[in-house]
Amino acid sequence: MATSLKIDETLKSRVQHLASQRRRSPHWIMLEAIQQYVEREEARESFKQEALASWAAYKETGRHLTGQEVRTWLNTWGTDDERVVPECHK
Repeated sequence: MATSLKIDETLKSRVQHLASQRRRSPHWIMLEAIQQYVEREEARESFKQEALASWAAYKETGRHLTGQEVRTWLNTWGTDDERVVPECHK
């Protein structure tokens, strides 16, 4: 699918300069930038949706872990005393 973008001369020059430095085409640089932006924004939206779902579950059930409980658990990771995730409580 062909798509055209209108960019100002300053940005065009920057892309061309970077492409030259990286020994890539300006097309490759722009495509890479768009792909990274979309992946980052999709991950951000996924994180947001997960947080909203967690908040809704908390409001419905009241079950949670305190920050200290989570820190204590995480501090066992990679040790000989590594523990399983603690049980949520009200």
